[in-house]
Amino acid sequence: MKSLRACALAMLTTMTVLLGACTAPADGPATPDGASGDGFPVTIDSSHGQAVIESAPERIVTLGQGSAETSIALGHIPVGMEEYAWAADETGYLPWIHQAVTEKGGDLPALVGAGEKLDMEKILELEPDVILAPWSGITKEQFDTLNAIAPTVSYPDQAWSVDWDEQIKIIGRALGQEADAQKLIDDLNSQLEKAAASHPEYADHTFSYVYTTPDTLGVFLPYEQRVAVVRALGLTVDPAVNDMKEVEGTDSAIIGYENADQLANSDLIFTFYSDEAAKKQALDNDLYASIPAIKKGAVVASDDPAFVTASSMINPLTLPYALDRYAPLIDDAIAKAK
Repeated sequence: MKSLRACALAMLTTMTVLLGACTAPADGPATPDGASGDGFPVTIDSSHGQAVIESAPERIVTLGQGSAETSIALGHIPVGMEEYAWAADETGYLPWIHQAVTEKGGDLPALVGAGEKLDMEKILELEPDVILAPWSGITKEQFDTLNAIAPTVSYPDQAWSVDWDEQIKIIGRALGQEADAQKLIDDLNSQLEKAAASHPEYADHTFSYVYTTPDTLGVFLPYEQRVAVVRALGLTVDPAVNDMKEVEGTDSAIIGYENADQLANSDLIFTFYSDEAAKKQALDNDLYASIPAIKKGAVVASDDPAFVTASSMINPLTLPYALDRYAPLIDDAIAKAK
């Protein structure tokens, strides 16, 4: 059986290379059981091509980040999802995914690899009705293979760049639950407003959200999701960031350590380090260490990969997880900034 599935996958890959993205013609085969359901069929355009969803999906595979969480919040536990090992707990799953699925009494999604190592054969075996990847980095080649397995919703513009509320709207449309998706967005905005209202002092402080590599210093721009979380809590992006030029498709700018002084007026620095070695490397750089907020220790930088991941995106499962943990870190950084 496995060899047959492998052959099927090979045939799908070959077909997509020869024919391009596979979409059902207008007079194509009938949908399962001959019924499409209210609001279907749905056609969703993306940067890689169209996803034609003939009927309400029941078996869902999610790729990238955030789609699994939104699907679960809309009442659909995916049959498969992309793996994210760095922030996973001892079960191999992101803790909020594990908790939500367990509370619902459902089966945890199968893990289907990640990035360039997506397991196409495993995805094929899961027999999905739809594949959701609006905030992901799937390539055109991957999309063509996936779209031959099931209608695949890719990102609307560039990889890893969809706004958080747009992602929820896209998923809601794909699942035939646009009204429910809007309720999720309204609830998330309400949570952020309440958090900001409980800390009015945050409005008096500016911040920059940076990332470091051994070679350079980067800054996330105001519309990037992790920055959007902090802005929604009431803090103000350092005006200097508004003038920084985006590296296409990254929602960030690379300024280099030699321009670290551009962050001199940031009251707080938000960042993350992949491990202790990366943290030491950054702090050993004199130009980075000379940023006033870094020098004072007015830094919000958790060493918990799960929190770093949860605070990097806004969706119905990650936001409550992040908000519970953010305030003490920010309060400590503000105290040091003073």
